[in-house]
Amino acid sequence: MKSRRTLLIRTGLGSAGAASVPGLPEAEPARPPMPLDPPDLPPAPVAEPVPVAEPVAVVEPVAVAESASVAAPVRTGPVVPPPPAEPPIVPAPPIVPAPPVVPAPSYPETPSTTGTAPAFQPLFVDAPGLNWAGPGDSWSEAWATQTQPRPHALPSVPAPTAAAPGVDPTELPLTAQDIGLIRDSLALVEPVADRATAHFYALLFLQHPEVRPLFPAAMDVQRDRLFRALLAAARGAEDPAALRTRLSELGRGHRRYGTLTGHYAPVGECLVQALARYAGSRWDAATELAWRRAYRLISTIMIEAAEEAARTSPPWWQGEVVRHEQRTRDVAVLTVRPDQAYPFRAGQYCSLETPWWPRVWRHYSFASAPRPDGLLVFHVKAVQAGWVSNALVRRAAPGDVLRLGPAAGGMTVDHSSGADLLCLGGGTGIAPIRALVEEAAEHGASGRSVEVFYGARSAAELYDLDGLRELAARLPWLTVRPVLSGTGPAGGALTGELPEVVGRFGPWDGREAVLSGPPAMVRRGVGVLLRAGLPAERIRHDLVGELAAG
Repeated sequence: MKSRRTLLIRTGLGSAGAASVPGLPEAEPARPPMPLDPPDLPPAPVAEPVPVAEPVAVVEPVAVAESASVAAPVRTGPVVPPPPAEPPIVPAPPIVPAPPVVPAPSYPETPSTTGTAPAFQPLFVDAPGLNWAGPGDSWSEAWATQTQPRPHALPSVPAPTAAAPGVDPTELPLTAQDIGLIRDSLALVEPVADRATAHFYALLFLQHPEVRPLFPAAMDVQRDRLFRALLAAARGAEDPAALRTRLSELGRGHRRYGTLTGHYAPVGECLVQALARYAGSRWDAATELAWRRAYRLISTIMIEAAEEAARTSPPWWQGEVVRHEQRTRDVAVLTVRPDQAYPFRAGQYCSLETPWWPRVWRHYSFASAPRPDGLLVFHVKAVQAGWVSNALVRRAAPGDVLRLGPAAGGMTVDHSSGADLLCLGGGTGIAPIRALVEEAAEHGASGRSVEVFYGARSAAELYDLDGLRELAARLPWLTVRPVLSGTGPAGGALTGELPEVVGRFGPWDGREAVLSGPPAMVRRGVGVLLRAGLPAERIRHDLVGELAAG
């Protein structure tokens, strides 16, 4: 049996002190080291250390023997309070008064052929799922108060050739030498286009953070579009008419982002800085002047087109989903009611924005000709990692509200010419072709024949075949030929890749051709038709699938 002396020392704090036991010297109890103790201080002395066999979480005090001459005082250890039953109260942040409400900008009423055009106002501001209120929402209000200079505030650089006194050298027309310098510098930047465009947007957002809300959260697609637009402008500089048409369309389309005239100047400055960084040794005063002249031309055309469109149309329309049909697992047909008259032609497309991915726009073709009730129809396929397409196919429902940009695209047909029409539609590319067939029926065939080749991998993916066959049963001048490129039962359809199957038919002399679908299919189809002798000016396509990815 262990001695009383040993037991008393092992009890530690909370037991009788060692000084209360006869025969033991007075000593302070052992103190455990504290976290803030200096490392060079020795531990507190212990009267007679005894090794402990196992750790003891709670030690009961041991009573002192009755023979002890002095009553043992009770020492208690540090008291640990129980954990709180509720979390501590955190003071509320100070209340910041809301900014004053800026009145919604109104569009001027302009005379038209039928009288005075009414001001543009949404018709259903309380639609379910609506996360904006139309013109005058938070984005528009933020920019309505901004006063920024016009792009003519771009600073000029010394011109390599003397200009007339008082004339800004950047306002002079582009020359053949300018176009050559622009293309040479683009050739150097193209291999590092991803870094150059990333640097451009970094400069833009750092120097002008007020423009960041105009862009989507994810900038990967936007970066690619910038460089493609620059390449298209550089390559099309020798065709002023086509360049002006394309840039005017871009200027009108940029209104849906909230772009104002004053935004073009900072974009131009940051673009020049980014190009100067990545063009290397080929960048000099002459190259910079050429780019400033080119950008002034581009921005002027876009601004003029945007300002002209602002007199007669809103920057975007609101459209309520009134019907959502799931045709296949990945394809849905959406019927949309715009809040006001929406002008377009069969064969065109528009950009759509969903309330779930603000500032992310994707292009989709109209799947019907203009209708008396004003409804719009779109065919949408959910693509892998496609934000907008997956939202439209799997999440959108009647009552949700989308935003629509203005109609664009040149894949329209002159129905007065009477030329026979050849149509190639792959997948959801059948949408604009169906619209063209409906438009041709409204105008009357007038001896025209229309032949439609509708391609997909499997019979299940020919989701609109029954509807097209119903049209063919009513329209004697319409022929519909399904084409399957995958394995499985053909069910009376032609087999093979769509462009090659079309090449086996013909001849196609005197026809006008329209192609819509995946970009690879459209490119192969164009090559087949060119080799078959169809002139390039009779072949129309927009490659919308490349724009609608996502």
